[in-house]
Amino acid sequence: MDPYRTKGLILTVLCTIVFVAHAQLGDIKWSADGNAYYAIEQNEIIQYTLPAIERKVLVNKQQLTPEGQRIPLQIDHYIVSNDHNKLLIYTNAKRVWRINTRGDYWVLTLSDNKLVKLGSSRPASSLMFAKFSPDGSKVAYVSEYNLYVEDLATHTIKQLTTDGNRKFINGTFDWVYEEEFSCRDGFRWSPDSKSIAFWQLDARDTRDFFIINNTDSIYSRVIPIEYPKVGQNPSPSRIGVIDVETSKITWMKIDGDPQQHYLVRLEYIPGTNELLVQQLNRKQNESKLLRCSAANGSTVVISSDKDEAWVDVIIPGDDKRSIDFRVPVYWLGSGKEFLWSSDKNGWRHLYRMQSDGSKETPVTTGNFDVISIEAIDEKNGFVYFLASPADATQQYLYRAKLNGKGKLEMITPAGLAGTHDYSISPAAKFAQHSFSNINTKPLSELVSLPLHKPLSEKESIASRIAAATGEKTTEFFKINTADGVEMDGWMVKPYNFDPAKKYPILFYVYTEPATAHVKDKYGASNNRLYAGDMRADGYIYISIDNRGTPVPKGRAWRKSIYRKIGVLNIEDQAAAAKEILKWPFVDPSRIAVWGWSGGGSATLNLMFRYPEIYKTGIAIAAVANQLTYDNIYQERYMGLPQENKADFVNGSPLTYAKNLQGNLLYIHGSGDDNVHYQNAEMLLNELIKYNKQFQFMSYPNRTHSIAEGEGTNEHLRTLFTSYLKEHCPPGGR
Repeated sequence: MDPYRTKGLILTVLCTIVFVAHAQLGDIKWSADGNAYYAIEQNEIIQYTLPAIERKVLVNKQQLTPEGQRIPLQIDHYIVSNDHNKLLIYTNAKRVWRINTRGDYWVLTLSDNKLVKLGSSRPASSLMFAKFSPDGSKVAYVSEYNLYVEDLATHTIKQLTTDGNRKFINGTFDWVYEEEFSCRDGFRWSPDSKSIAFWQLDARDTRDFFIINNTDSIYSRVIPIEYPKVGQNPSPSRIGVIDVETSKITWMKIDGDPQQHYLVRLEYIPGTNELLVQQLNRKQNESKLLRCSAANGSTVVISSDKDEAWVDVIIPGDDKRSIDFRVPVYWLGSGKEFLWSSDKNGWRHLYRMQSDGSKETPVTTGNFDVISIEAIDEKNGFVYFLASPADATQQYLYRAKLNGKGKLEMITPAGLAGTHDYSISPAAKFAQHSFSNINTKPLSELVSLPLHKPLSEKESIASRIAAATGEKTTEFFKINTADGVEMDGWMVKPYNFDPAKKYPILFYVYTEPATAHVKDKYGASNNRLYAGDMRADGYIYISIDNRGTPVPKGRAWRKSIYRKIGVLNIEDQAAAAKEILKWPFVDPSRIAVWGWSGGGSATLNLMFRYPEIYKTGIAIAAVANQLTYDNIYQERYMGLPQENKADFVNGSPLTYAKNLQGNLLYIHGSGDDNVHYQNAEMLLNELIKYNKQFQFMSYPNRTHSIAEGEGTNEHLRTLFTSYLKEHCPPGGR
């Protein structure tokens, strides 16, 4: 529910977005041999060969300029064919839900510089997820909910499915699959380039939620979105394999009522004509891995995982805003094995799985969580991954033996405390390493692995860190509540802080399983909505990660919130605030709290349930009533309202609105497709019912991010800041 969260799994190294010394921020792609990488610089594709870091323009602006035109194509994304002779250029991109996944595709042949637009008979900016066939002879794509394949020699277009529409979806997904499972790209080429496996979603029985656009014409326009509310059946999904030559579809024979299950992962098993499919039951507390025959649809369960709360399919907090992001499968032994993660032993660890389900071997063990897989070095027998056994606010690169033997090895050099990210080449020979901490701006370098030796001492992080490290403005702390719960927090104090004075506090909250805020990375303690300098004005700014937030503290920490959203997280935040109010420099009469989306919900709950603590609140795009949110997210963490509706009611701010005593500013966009505007109106009705005075700001036709429209950002910042200053005056007293 957070506008900045990206609820999803491990990034493929080809799509990792990092700051690099030689390239602008963007897609970094490794060559197949791992000895070079590609980057977009000034709308040209540049190749860097390692270890010498030799720069070469692979594709220039002239090559990107269509015949008869003067302006080159703007590269939004690109794919290199397996033979490295063709590039698929994505341009003219348009936003669908979270990101721009619909646009135009062009093929550039490097050998003759021929540039051809794909989908000539399709509407402009209607192509999605185009990809080369493995043999490089064709490109498949989705357009207007149907699958197409285009021959690159003749540019003949063949429509593979014909029944697609907004409610019957081929090769891509509906709103809720994208939002909650990060499923966007819904088809896969077979290894032999003869067929395509794809998802088909039937949303015909999923009711539309209507958003009203009142601003773009003198008559209102209704925007329907197929949106399954919590308690409503999922849209049935199935997986088919379509023969490119004959268009014959073979449907996978997967057991279970499609209206009570989800299909969340699909990949061809390398070297076979079989599929690996992951199925979740509706409650998301049982996951099954299936091996399916593409030839006849027969299915065998090769592994299953159960949890009393939920089984993680995605790792909350990962950045999944790349157009070609999809949940990766890390294959070993040419498809005979793969790596899998589970927290069934209390911590998220890696397991080596036989593709036929015959054997499972633990790869990592110990009292720590694997945050994400970064690379496989199968030749030398290692898996590289991020973890932070000692400090949940940080992350570092480690490696472990694929056979599960040997000691855990930290690869990130000691001495750089903070957050480390990596884009690692195939075979883990080189890596682009980025680093920041709360007081150090992002830096990056190219290193060789496993020694982590910089390829250029001049551009190494070590040589530049002094200049990038600024004044220590943020300090981390641990708070222990009366119930014995220890939580991490950060705090920003005013300039010229005087411990003899008393200062106001602004708490920044999210509190739900989708994201965490207490991270030792640059910018984590910034407040983008404050128009000015909070330190100069005299505020203390604090954030705390309660139980249930997705930090690497083990299963018990993360899943303690099951069926307790709006209760456990709120109790933890209030208990921490009570301890902070004991600090001698805190003014208990000036305590404010703010949050967005799930953080807006937390803000409301804190204001309504603990008015003796929180005197001022600013809640944005909040879920006021948990029964209004989507089924995948809310049922995953709360169960089914048909079975435990009281838990949903007990966790909803709407239930406690009558208790408002302090100063409340509520903000919502009327075009919010995520947390619907109906939450605002339900909340307003309840506050009006009990004669509770408050301030309300509606942003017409804005979505969940409230970013659209001229002047919106400045207006929102001005509103936020002026309200805070008026009702929670800054400065030490």
